[in-house]
Amino acid sequence: MAKRSSGLVENIKTIVYAGLIAVGIRTVAFEPFNIPSGSMIPTLLVGDYLFVSKYSYGYSRFSLPLSPPLFSGRIFGRLPARGDVAVFKLPRDTSEDYIKRIIGLPGDTVQMKAGQLYINGTEVVRKDAGDYVSDDEGPRMVLKRYLESLPGGKQHYILKADDDNEPLDNTQEFKVPEGMVFAMGDNRDNSLDSRVLNAVGYIPLENLVGRAEFIFFSIDATDPWWEVWEWPFEIRWSRLFSGIN
Repeated sequence: MAKRSSGLVENIKTIVYAGLIAVGIRTVAFEPFNIPSGSMIPTLLVGDYLFVSKYSYGYSRFSLPLSPPLFSGRIFGRLPARGDVAVFKLPRDTSEDYIKRIIGLPGDTVQMKAGQLYINGTEVVRKDAGDYVSDDEGPRMVLKRYLESLPGGKQHYILKADDDNEPLDNTQEFKVPEGMVFAMGDNRDNSLDSRVLNAVGYIPLENLVGRAEFIFFSIDATDPWWEVWEWPFEIRWSRLFSGIN
């Protein structure tokens, strides 16, 4: 009887230790996220599963499970680099996670004019990279793809449907406050981001959760879940374990 009781205690200890290790890794190292919308196409697709490094920008209360208000600000805090793809807590509702690209740093000005991005008054260079066919979120659409080069040298692809007829093609000039960053989706005409001040707006550095590092799984789940025989054909094998630019 004593041996059986001792074995039960050891099993419980093992489960508790495993749980603590998992929470520790999730808090200080990496946390998994999935992509539910097309705002970051073509960089990230609906059905991508990725790991976010929690240590990249230091730690805030949002690094902890359930985000308890134990402290304010960031410990070992570092500014993101312009062009980082980052997960953050939505300022108006910190229960929601968003993922966008960091475009503006504290003190920068950001503006869209005729569909073109301007940072600190200078037009950001982009080169035509051909058409992109998108059907991730409904009807098939043919969009224009560009290779955009941010100040500092970071290059990444963006999508545009049009350059002067979309709601966010022409904006005010945004001045990024101290302690904040400005983020935008790569799918420029289908992204709710910092350009909409009353919905997302400027993002406090404290709200940054981490930097998106690599995709560990990706699936284009167009068939019903119970059609298990289709699963191998829905996995995007070429995206597995690919880095995020």
